[in-house]
Amino acid sequence: MKSTALAALFAALPLIAAADIPTVTAVDAIANGGTWRFDVSILHADTGWEHYADGWGVYTIDGIELGYRTLVHPHVNEQPFTRSLSGVTIPAGTTEISIIPHDLVHGDGPKFTVTLPTP
Repeated sequence: MKSTALAALFAALPLIAAADIPTVTAVDAIANGGTWRFDVSILHADTGWEHYADGWGVYTIDGIELGYRTLVHPHVNEQPFTRSLSGVTIPAGTTEISIIPHDLVHGDGPKFTVTLPTP
């Protein structure tokens, strides 16, 4: 019995650790007269002011930051949550961008790649 419980605990450790990393669950990219608006949904186990998803960025595939949305408070009871960033200029010829979420404790979460719709 103990070995089964111990094995289950070790098997669950990666999932427990990943629960604290901010993850992008959805992105809407909307062209708007030469700039773009990004509506980004993030899932994160915000616990309060000491540990919450505090922002996300829009990047070229090469890692150049095109815009950043700061999140100024925790979203403990609102998961996932969606916030927008407008006025992002995308270089001509760009067909894909990345959204990278960030939290106060772990830093950057996994990159979420978006294929831009043709404006």
